[in-house]
Order: sequence, then structure tokens, then C-alpha cells
Amino acid sequence: QVQLVESGGGLVQAGGSLRLSCAASGRTFSSYKMAWFRQAPGKEREFVATIKWRDGNVYYADSVKGRFTISRDIAKNTGYLYMNSLEPEDTALYYCAAVSIDGVYDGWGQGTQVTVSS
Repeated sequence: QVQLVESGGGLVQAGGSLRLSCAASGRTFSSYKMAWFRQAPGKEREFVATIKWRDGNVYYADSVKGRFTISRDIAKNTGYLYMNSLEPEDTALYYCAAVSIDGVYDGWGQGTQVTVSS
């Protein structure tokens, strides 16, 4: 199983930026995708973005496209979510997941809170 630890959340005002990190351990991440999700109180879990570890192919939810950028540092076995032009609607608990080739979610992080004030 892959162990994941998120960090970088905090309080930021609207229009600001924040970088989230997802550190992976336990096994090589080369055969995985790293996905970011978020969930606000009283709302369903929402997909944010994903990146294929081997080739860097990325995919974004429409709600964050053009504002968020997902990337990875292979040497550090760490993924990043750069969030720009943050809006109050982005307020949520953000967490990452490791997705295997066959689509199994092999690991989840504990989450990091992002709060965007008006």
C-alpha cells in the first residue's frame, strides 16, 4: 500500500495562492496516478485533478481549470497542487490518492484544510 501525507493548507484571502504537497512512501510511484480531491462540509467529495506519474499527463475538473496546476517531483516522490486565484468556493478539505494502473485507489492521505476568505 502507498502511504500519502498532505501538507500546505491554510487560510488565504480570495485571489491568493497556495501550494499543497502530497508526499508518497511505501513503494515506487511510477505505476500510479496521483489524484487530488476536495470535500466541503455538507457537500459531496469532488474531483480536482490528476497526474500520471510516468509521463506527467494531467487532467483537471472544470471548476479549477485555468487556476490550479498539478505537478510532481519524481526525485522527491511528491506531488503538488498549485492553486491560484483562489475563491471562497474553493474552501474544503483537500486530500490526495494513489490510483493504480487497474484503477484501484491504493492509498489516501489524511487531508489538509484550505480556507479562502472573501
